[in-house]
Amino acid sequence: MFVKLALKSIAVRKGSVLLSVLAMTISIMVLLGVEHVRHQAKMSFANTVSGVDLIVGARTSSLNLLLYSVFRIGSPTNNISWHSFETVAGNPKVKWAVPLSLGDSHKGFRVLGTNQDFFKYVKYGQKHPLVFAQGHEFSDVYDVVLGSAVAAKLDYQLGDELVLAHGIAATSFSLHKDKPFTVVGILSPTGTPVDHTLHVSLHSIEAIHADPSGTVNQQDLLQPSHITAFMLGLQSKITTFTLQRDINQFPSEPLIAILPGVVLSELWQMMGVLENTLLIVSLLVFLSACLGVCAMLLASVRERHYEIRLLQVIGAPAHFLFLLIAVEALFITLTSIIAAGLILTMILSVSQDYLMTQFGLNISANIFSVNSVYIITIMMIISMVMAIVPSLNMSNRQY
Repeated sequence: MFVKLALKSIAVRKGSVLLSVLAMTISIMVLLGVEHVRHQAKMSFANTVSGVDLIVGARTSSLNLLLYSVFRIGSPTNNISWHSFETVAGNPKVKWAVPLSLGDSHKGFRVLGTNQDFFKYVKYGQKHPLVFAQGHEFSDVYDVVLGSAVAAKLDYQLGDELVLAHGIAATSFSLHKDKPFTVVGILSPTGTPVDHTLHVSLHSIEAIHADPSGTVNQQDLLQPSHITAFMLGLQSKITTFTLQRDINQFPSEPLIAILPGVVLSELWQMMGVLENTLLIVSLLVFLSACLGVCAMLLASVRERHYEIRLLQVIGAPAHFLFLLIAVEALFITLTSIIAAGLILTMILSVSQDYLMTQFGLNISANIFSVNSVYIITIMMIISMVMAIVPSLNMSNRQY
């Protein structure tokens, strides 16, 4: 009877209630959406590189090394000699080593020079390997493998030819026009910087810079003299810190070795102010919607004097009237939460491929997690607190 009476009361004022539900639905959708995207982005961010024990580069800050070697952001302070790479790679503690050479680009996308071990050992997420959507690894000097976002944005297919440019600017006047590359492979989406990178062999990097005639095709004549950085996988995790110390004290040239997971955590902490700001803004939006519902319920008290008088005549106690308003507020909040959850799930399901292709974000459509349960609980509590004022006003009103 109690719930039925509250529902009938809502039905009478369906216009104002509908507007309140709509406003609260939007605010809840924003709050849940921001929290979900924040959590998913953090997971995607932390899983950018997996299975790599150490990243080694020329002496610089650990953050700078991580940014240019993993995220293709910024530029290295210096290069590393090929001899140093071979020395470290030959250490008995090292299981595998993948060289990285940066410095060229194509229409704003970075070009990464490496070897075929890159596709074998470098992983992302929970140690997911790189998978080819089309084609295969590079094998010839002028072969190129595209990340999924590069292929999608520039509409490249297998067999297409492209020209690399010196430098990393979106528009470059220093093009290697005499040495076109052929697309031989396109990687599947990963939600990492790999999607926005063109991959060529180290021999390719040497060929476009060292051979003006463009006739070089013998890979043994294109041994690199310098690289930008390299990634290491170790035989045993126990030796990580020992090898890191040895590399940091490398006698031939100044090097630095970083643990990518540790530096990723430090980088995310630096971005904590931004994510907390977004969360606060979303919470303020929700509070404004709650105030709107509170104002609507308060106004409805003045319109329901006949209903209140009738309930008082039949002996309804003050707490009955108090709970009547509280149930109405709870119903509006629950309806808004369900609507917001369904709409947000639909939007994420439809936009998953777009977010992956355009922004490199692997966002799950499943919005329900421990954090979302906490947020929903807090929203329910806040909505009930906001209903106290109109509830007290109604229960204390005498006619």
